[in-house]
Amino acid sequence: MTTLLVIAKAPVPGRVKTRLTPPFTPREAASLAAASLADTLRAVAAAPAARRVLVLDGAPGPWLPPGFDVVPQCAGGLDERLADAFARCAGPALLIGMDTPQVTPELLGVDFAGCDAYFGPAEDGGFWALGLAEPDPALLRGVPMSTPVTGAVQRERLAAAGLRVRELPRLRDVDTAADAHAVAALAPHGRFAARLARCTAGTAR
Repeated sequence: MTTLLVIAKAPVPGRVKTRLTPPFTPREAASLAAASLADTLRAVAAAPAARRVLVLDGAPGPWLPPGFDVVPQCAGGLDERLADAFARCAGPALLIGMDTPQVTPELLGVDFAGCDAYFGPAEDGGFWALGLAEPDPALLRGVPMSTPVTGAVQRERLAAAGLRVRELPRLRDVDTAADAHAVAALAPHGRFAARLARCTAGTAR
């Protein structure tokens, strides 16, 4: 079975979701990050997996459900941290971030029979998921992160390596307030949507 990896930052005010401020305060933005992470971890917990690993920058909090191994992120850029996460895996692995609280267990139930990799594009030009049947950190090192071409470059890396790639649905990351409202509408019963409703009510006063 597959190892499911979640790479995340601990939701500390001023360190996460800074593009949500304004309209939200740093504390509200951090609470939205915590809710997004909680929804993501809940989906991972419900998906079939050989192992579930949270690759964390910071300390675990009450949002962490049981059943996860927690390992620290290495130093370096995001490409190095993603590469290091895959380097910890001896078999098939799927990695996602904490910015897609609309993700479902069904999307994470990948099967590598007949393919070597999974790629989940994000609407902002990045990617929300990357799966490798045989994890190779070199496939990620040097990929420019957080740019409009990140996804295209990473996808080309997979193709250039001769990997058979299966596409996952395109999802929207939560980066801005507009993203937050759009994603909450897709998963209206999650913790993220509930927290957004409370934060929005607070900013309206």
